[in-house]
Amino acid sequence: MGLGSSHPKPFPGDILEFPLNKYFSHFGIYYGERDGVPYVAHLTCRDSETKLLLFGRALKSEVKLDPVELVGRKYKVRNLLDKVHPPRDFYSLVKPAIDDMIGRDVTFDILFHNSEHQATLFRYGLKKSTQIEKVYAQILPTWKKPFEKKKL
Repeated sequence: MGLGSSHPKPFPGDILEFPLNKYFSHFGIYYGERDGVPYVAHLTCRDSETKLLLFGRALKSEVKLDPVELVGRKYKVRNLLDKVHPPRDFYSLVKPAIDDMIGRDVTFDILFHNSEHQATLFRYGLKKSTQIEKVYAQILPTWKKPFEKKKL
């Protein structure tokens, strides 16, 4: 089932990370099982034509509920913020929030509202993306000098 997870079977409300490549992953919230099939709630684009690749945005995105294996066969549980932010109760807060968001239009933005932002928003009530913070850490030193010289 899971790849490198802290426990082999995720619990409802866990954040699942589906690695895409060396730098980026897709994230979702484990929703639980329906008829023995495990499901994940995740932010996804409705179709590839809606993507504005130049800006990393897609205007027609939504939170979907899909079988875990449809999203990816390899995943790991990534509740990275549990030591800093207590997770919200799944059944009283997270599940109703997911159910309310399913099918609604959401603007996907790689920097400000990606799948990791959505997953942490559901689990902790705040938007955070550690993968984008890593990218910023690499880019910031490159931009610092031109910015100080007012070339950016």
